[in-house]
Amino acid sequence: MKDLYDAVHWHLAIPARRDRLEDLLAFVGGAAREAGMDEDGQNAMLIAAEEIFINIASYSYPGGEGEVRVRLTAGPDIFEAEFRDGGTPYDPLARPDPDTSLPVEEREIGGLGIFIVKKLTDHAEYRYENSENILLIRKKL
Repeated sequence: MKDLYDAVHWHLAIPARRDRLEDLLAFVGGAAREAGMDEDGQNAMLIAAEEIFINIASYSYPGGEGEVRVRLTAGPDIFEAEFRDGGTPYDPLARPDPDTSLPVEEREIGGLGIFIVKKLTDHAEYRYENSENILLIRKKL
C-alpha cells in the first residue's frame, strides 16, 4: 500500500462544532494539494471530510461539546484521512445505503452523506477503540 518511510503526516485537533468546518476544509485541502492529489481527488476528499465532520459535530456529542482529531497521511500512491472522536459510539458504515432509485420524497431520511463518502473514496472503515469512534477513508493519488 504505502512505504512508511515515504509517508507524510498532518495532524489537527479541532472542536466538533459546525462553525469550525472551514478550518477543517482548509487543513484537508492544503494537505491534499501538498500530497500532489489532482483536483478531482481533492474535491472528493473535501466533500467526504465535510460530510464526516458535520456528522460528528451534529450527532457525536449530544448535549455537549467535544473534539475531533484528524490525521492525514500521504504515501506514494494513497491519501488517507482518519477522524477520531470521543462521542457516542456509532458506526455510520453499518447503516444500509439509501435506495437512490426511489424518488426523494419516498426515501428514508438520513444516510445519504455517508453513502456519498463511500462513493467518493476508495476505502472506508470504522472501528470503536479506546472509547473513540475512528473512521478512516482512503483515496488513491
